Amino acid sequence: MTLSRLDELSADPTASFVLIARDGADTVELLTGEVTDVDLLADIPLTVEGEPREVFALVPYRQVRERGFVAQDDGAPLRCLVVAEHLDLPTAAVLDALPTTPIPLRDEGFDIADEEYARIVETVIADEIGRGEGANFVIRRDFTATVDADERQAALTWFRALLAHERGAYWTFAVVTPGHIAVGASPEAHVVARGGVVTMNPISGTFRHPAGGATKETLTDFLASTKETEELFMVVDEELKMMSAVCADGGRITGPHLKEMSRLTHTEYMLRGRSGLDPRDILRETMFAPTVTGSPMQNACAVIRRHERKPRGYYSGVAALFTPNADGGHDLDAPILIRTVYLRDGELSVPVGATLVRHSDPHGEVSETHGKAAGVLGAIGAIDRDRVAEARSDADAPGEPRRLADDPDVAALLSSRNARLAEFWLNPQGEDFTGPFSGHSALVVDAEDRFTTMLAHQLRHLGLDVTIASWDEVDDEAVETADLVVAGPGPGDPRDDTSPRIARMREVVAARLQAHSPLLAVCLSHQILADRMGIALTPLDAPHQGLQKAVPVFGEDASIGFYNTFTARVDPGVTTVGAAEVSADPVTGDVYALRGEGFASVQGHLESILSRDGIRTLERLAAHALR
Repeated sequence: MTLSRLDELSADPTASFVLIARDGADTVELLTGEVTDVDLLADIPLTVEGEPREVFALVPYRQVRERGFVAQDDGAPLRCLVVAEHLDLPTAAVLDALPTTPIPLRDEGFDIADEEYARIVETVIADEIGRGEGANFVIRRDFTATVDADERQAALTWFRALLAHERGAYWTFAVVTPGHIAVGASPEAHVVARGGVVTMNPISGTFRHPAGGATKETLTDFLASTKETEELFMVVDEELKMMSAVCADGGRITGPHLKEMSRLTHTEYMLRGRSGLDPRDILRETMFAPTVTGSPMQNACAVIRRHERKPRGYYSGVAALFTPNADGGHDLDAPILIRTVYLRDGELSVPVGATLVRHSDPHGEVSETHGKAAGVLGAIGAIDRDRVAEARSDADAPGEPRRLADDPDVAALLSSRNARLAEFWLNPQGEDFTGPFSGHSALVVDAEDRFTTMLAHQLRHLGLDVTIASWDEVDDEAVETADLVVAGPGPGDPRDDTSPRIARMREVVAARLQAHSPLLAVCLSHQILADRMGIALTPLDAPHQGLQKAVPVFGEDASIGFYNTFTARVDPGVTTVGAAEVSADPVTGDVYALRGEGFASVQGHLESILSRDGIRTLERLAAHALR
């Protein structure tokens, strides 16, 4: 009887329904109900006439504007299905019932040619990463084609193919609503909130399986890659910024793990923390995953706006299921909308993106987009993989593939990555905020890098009562009255005299220095402080985005994570400049830290997971400023 319901829905062009197969489940969930489009996440109708309701929502990328970030507006609706019926269907029965006839495509190809995409990659590396606009950015292009078949039949055919042949997906799903169809197998649970526990799942690094399948040897080469390792660390840092904004305990990381799929393998971490926020607020503060946007998030949105040719639609947004719980609230389960096929008015699109970092090779990133498109299109049986790229796989090989994560050498190689990371974020942190600076207040001024949320969390652990304020909202009275002002990090060129943000951060630094009031300056603000002290600022020969270095900090060597493109620089051997004591590289003269009466600064990000000595160094510098 339940499968006949699926037949009815697929035959009715006005009906809306969602199919979800969650990782590890032996059933397929069928959700039906009425569709309503809303403007804001807060408008998602979790209650109807006072009764809690289950709601499935497709959240488009353009919703980042709710966070004040820029996005091309294509009008993609925040589409909600208010669930009236939720059935669990046996997976085997669903496989038997769904169509299998391949859906032909025509006029297929990428909307941006390979060489043109490579030129965009080169521009982003040189003009954005190279000029300090951020650590990494994801730029997408679309594989497109025309589909002449019935769209609902196509959706069910593709869903069945994914259900039968794809493995390792967090959600395999089909969303069928009038005018919008999406079918995919997302590997990544962006944010989940259940029982007061928030989980995020940053995934980064893409290993395309060679002919005959992945082997221990080929996978080991991938895991040893500096680019792939640093790429993962950077997205973990970015998602910890989000966790620190929504979780009282800031978040703890576990992993890394392998995400093994049919044609691709990724590396991943799990982040967990506790939160009492409304799930819609949690979703807003975590829009969207840095794995499909970049970092810092606000500037990543601006870079995407500058370099992508058209709006993103639902690509890099989320599919969100809000389910009533026993506590009277709602649980949230929200995977990222990637590895997804969209079908509208006979036009198919598969958006794919490459994560660009300082090590990126433009043609290697072109190849990565080919591999991702081939993975999706090959999995749904839409085209031969070789027609998209030279992407081969053992996905259809007989027998169950061996889990390489179970190999002890692979597991040891994965685990060894954590030796580079800060124990603060690897261990349970608790919520005991009594520390050496209890009774003092701190104002953290955010210069458009939400590393400030992690920094504030660590300062709270040191006992400070912390407030975060954006550079364009903080008032002079708040700057004047805080016991400690932490002038925060941000993107851009510290020498830019045309930037209102740089100008305001200069004012904040100057006001505290002139008042002889405690000041701690971080990264961009460290450079601004150095400039005020008469120290020269200069671009680095190669950006230090996501780079871990052991550096001298006033008598102690500290392992610190760096995200800078510019540096303050003195002549090698210089230890004082005016009223400032200087801690610099003995060879290059790059200034790592400054301190003087009532102030201290640091170039690196002490709050980063890459800063193994971060919390210790933060305490030392804050103590000096407050002394």
